[in-house]
Amino acid sequence: MNILLAEPRGFCAGVERAIAIVERALETFPPPIYVRHEIVHNRWVVESLKNKGAVFVHELDEIPDGAVAIFSAHGVSKQVEQEGRQRPLHILDATCPLVDKVHREAERRDHEGRQVILIGHKGHPEVEGTLGQLPPGRMTVVSSSDEIDALPFGPETPTAYVTQTTLSMDETASVIQALKERFPDILGPSREDICYATQNRQNAVKSLAAQCDLILVLGAPNSSNSNRLREVAERAGTKAYLIESAQDVQDEWLDGIQQLGVTAGASAPEILVDELLERLKPRIGRVETLAVSRESLVFPLPRELNRP
Repeated sequence: MNILLAEPRGFCAGVERAIAIVERALETFPPPIYVRHEIVHNRWVVESLKNKGAVFVHELDEIPDGAVAIFSAHGVSKQVEQEGRQRPLHILDATCPLVDKVHREAERRDHEGRQVILIGHKGHPEVEGTLGQLPPGRMTVVSSSDEIDALPFGPETPTAYVTQTTLSMDETASVIQALKERFPDILGPSREDICYATQNRQNAVKSLAAQCDLILVLGAPNSSNSNRLREVAERAGTKAYLIESAQDVQDEWLDGIQQLGVTAGASAPEILVDELLERLKPRIGRVETLAVSRESLVFPLPRELNRP
């Protein structure tokens, strides 16, 4: 069995920045350092940071006054942000800059007097944070084109849309088309909200699917972008499984497989790929990389965490 590794795969610039913020905070401030929600959706990453001294909490009221509190890469609502700023907490914001860009786009369209429609998965932390940028009722979430006819405003309503950054491009395309049919004058972002890393990883999976009998996607079950990679593979006609680690692989999946594709979601560390290759070593003929694009983007850390 030969293995084809997708390139790019794994950590994106936003995830690398978020993890670096926690690690640098642990070096800069006296412990403990608190993080609201999982910094990124990956158990290995969270456990690694816990072992270094980070404390993960669900809400800010679990954090004592005077402590360092970090917002996750998914972003937070204005209510949570204001709560943090009003309390005696040292706030560090690890929100991905591309998620923050969606927040600002939603605010701009709202200021223009438009009803904002957010294409995303209800309940996802990024969606909750984006939804919370505007007062209640000023932004509505839709997950599929089937929900558009039920929106409580008519085609004459000035509207605009934004999207969750980690969605499938194919998924959003059908929803955007349905929105344009219902609201002919709807405005969208000048460029797609889907982030460069999501797009690049999905493009790589499509290339894998054209050459592989099976694709394994390393990522957490609650990771939106990892789930979308599995879906992209299956839409392209190739069976795919989402796994958290090498231990999840079932031997019967590999029976008769000649070319196995491997990729990793944007919050999955490369060590998980290494462990998977080690687990499959007895079956492997050769390992090659399928490079679709190269990534060089780096997001700076907050100024107060820059080393002299």
